[in-house]
Amino acid sequence: MIGKVNFGGLYTTFGGQTPKDTQGGQNTQAQQNEQKQALINKNYNEIFSHEMAHKTAGGALAGSIVIEKNADGIPVGGHVGIKMPSIDPENPQKAIDDANIVILAALAPSDPSDQDYKVAAKARSIKSKAQNMLTGDNGKKLNLIG
Repeated sequence: MIGKVNFGGLYTTFGGQTPKDTQGGQNTQAQQNEQKQALINKNYNEIFSHEMAHKTAGGALAGSIVIEKNADGIPVGGHVGIKMPSIDPENPQKAIDDANIVILAALAPSDPSDQDYKVAAKARSIKSKAQNMLTGDNGKKLNLIG
């Protein structure tokens, strides 16, 4: 995710699961460890894939991928920082170009989160302001009265 995102309910935690009983009796510690490792791998791969889509699309504006884990060591979320564009009155086109990259990066995963949509919306707002500066439309209205 762009910005900090916690998947929470999307990723299952091992502590809340009942390990599958494959032998009709108690699971061995080895079976539980195997199931936990499978869950770690599954969650990590899903989260990493999502975050890598952000990072790849964000290019130089994107930071490092951070994978967050719960107390059991299960990956439960992740984020990628991104440099949000600032508007330079001398060069509004740069803000427009950077905002386009941020929008693409925020929406790059096949499953954008709510936070991803918020980041894209913020970048669209910055882009709109920069476009208004570029065209000379800074929200000024024509005064037709007197």
